[in-house]
Amino acid sequence: MSSEILINSTSYEIRIALVENGQLAEFHIQRPKGKGLVGNIYRGRVVRVLPGMQAAFVDIGLERTGFLYVDDVYVSNDDLDSRMMKGSDPCGKLEFNSSIPDLDITRAPDMSIESMLSEGQEITVQVGKDPIGTKGARLTCHITLPCRNLVFMPLTDHIGISRKIQNDKIRQTLKERIESLRPAGTGFIVRTVAENATAEELEADMEFLLLLWDEIQDISKQTSTIPAMIYKDLDITFRSVRDLFTEEVRSLILDDKKTYEKLLNFVQTFAPKLQNRISYYDGEAPLFEAHGIDIEINRALEKKVWFRSGGYIIIETTEALSVIDVNTGRFVGKNDLEETIFKTNMEAVKEIAYQLRLRNIGGIIIIDFIDMENPRHREELFNSFKEAVKKDKSRINILKLSEFGLVQMTRKRNCENLNQMMCEPCHYCAGEGVLKSRRTICYEIFRKISRKARNHRGVNIILTVHPRVADMLLKEEESVTIELEEEIGKRLTIVPSKKFHIEKYEIHWSK
Repeated sequence: MSSEILINSTSYEIRIALVENGQLAEFHIQRPKGKGLVGNIYRGRVVRVLPGMQAAFVDIGLERTGFLYVDDVYVSNDDLDSRMMKGSDPCGKLEFNSSIPDLDITRAPDMSIESMLSEGQEITVQVGKDPIGTKGARLTCHITLPCRNLVFMPLTDHIGISRKIQNDKIRQTLKERIESLRPAGTGFIVRTVAENATAEELEADMEFLLLLWDEIQDISKQTSTIPAMIYKDLDITFRSVRDLFTEEVRSLILDDKKTYEKLLNFVQTFAPKLQNRISYYDGEAPLFEAHGIDIEINRALEKKVWFRSGGYIIIETTEALSVIDVNTGRFVGKNDLEETIFKTNMEAVKEIAYQLRLRNIGGIIIIDFIDMENPRHREELFNSFKEAVKKDKSRINILKLSEFGLVQMTRKRNCENLNQMMCEPCHYCAGEGVLKSRRTICYEIFRKISRKARNHRGVNIILTVHPRVADMLLKEEESVTIELEEEIGKRLTIVPSKKFHIEKYEIHWSK
């Protein structure tokens, strides 16, 4: 499989595309006003303990408190014994200090949330899932620090090997190497990319992660203001190298010179073998346009996805549940109804697996395949679907087809899906549908003007847009608008028009 990573970087938005065999497989986006929080570590304060839900709400300095479930609470045995001696004293602190190499970190399965946490207590937590919709961030005390080849778990005594490394001999060799290197009482997971890593590369990653954890603990001890962030994970560009740049990826292409130089410096330190696979793009056409990525992104926002045969799927997503409906559409088959249905379902299997990954659809997912009477067809469909989702890095659980032809599954999600990131509720239909968000429209306009500016001699640009888009251009995105004028050397006049649909705009060039 031949893959490449494309990174379109601007001051207002970073877009990352993973392309496999010429097809967009994953799309990630980061905007300064909505940076992801997953991986960040905070020193927070418990504001409410809920025995009835066996959970707690923790203030980490965000707009909404984070949610900490009982299974994600970890306390040291020393602190636990101390608290038991004190009884239910709400002032008893539950600190952990894993700088002691042989400290045994435990959460007894029969312990309740109220026996471990109390209101006002200070606690160190990591964001495991971004705020989604009306829900706050999902938190955990089980800290994980990822690097290129390893994931460090300072509070867990465990060695894990990626399930995608299937060679038993390699798995055993990697486990023995980690066992000989790791400090007692700490945990490491060997990532898929480390399958061919040398002992020196594993040791270098481990040394970096141990030093990083020491630094995080020092910052935590010195922090006087609570809540406070004590560690910030890498930004999306560097994470793309850490998490996406596998052996199958032949190249990483960037279109911003400063980002390109920063990434080269980063790679020289953490993965020098990747340097010759990173290149700077300065072509005439924009990077994403030259590779057809923008078209694929727009398609990924549509509810209906057509197959080549004429069948299609409909994707409906709510906050916690997504439903995918399979239909024969224009496909009428050649022989009999059962064969037509089977072919449509088998085509849907590949498309659904692709769309789940591309759109980052998570949570509970119900797939309504067209009902089939033949048990052999039902079994083949289920096995094909399990095989189709193996490329997906997210954790997936799939149940057998029900009698109604339904597949129930879950897919782990750490952040908003593509639709939630790029769209907003439609104010024309009281939120029943969605439109492109005003910010997405603004950035689309910026890209179009930047692309066409070099071919126009005019010094003035008249931009006619919906009043709500005009308001964002003149207020929240004013700095970017001014920056764009300076970049292209032309004056931009924004004209609001109530007659325009919010997604419609017109650009006129004049002398």
